[in-house]
Amino acid sequence: QVQLVESGGGLVQPGGSLRLSCVGSGFKFDRYAIGWFRQFPGKGREGVGCISFGGANPAYANSAERRFAISKDNIKDTAYLQITRLNLEDTAVYYCARHPRPYSYCSDFDFGSDSAYDHWGQGTQVTVSS
Repeated sequence: QVQLVESGGGLVQPGGSLRLSCVGSGFKFDRYAIGWFRQFPGKGREGVGCISFGGANPAYANSAERRFAISKDNIKDTAYLQITRLNLEDTAVYYCARHPRPYSYCSDFDFGSDSAYDHWGQGTQVTVSS
């Protein structure tokens, strides 16, 4: 069955960096766009960005800053979210998700909407604290 597993979260000091990973299995990873979201305590999920099926053309939500970088390695069936210059407001659970239509570019759909995805990982906690 389709599975997405995030990892790489943890406790980080302000100003630090993290690279989160999202490993896909049970489907042809290189055929699907992957989105990244985060959820703050007590709030709904917020879109961070998306990477198109082939691993090019990342797209970012308006709220995402230049501190975020999304990439995809279709050989390793893994998508990545790199976050630099972490601050306290980045504390959240980070999720990856799969867009259901194969061979999609992020520009083909509303990549910042969680309804655009059919499978989700369990999330990885990122805590920024000194």
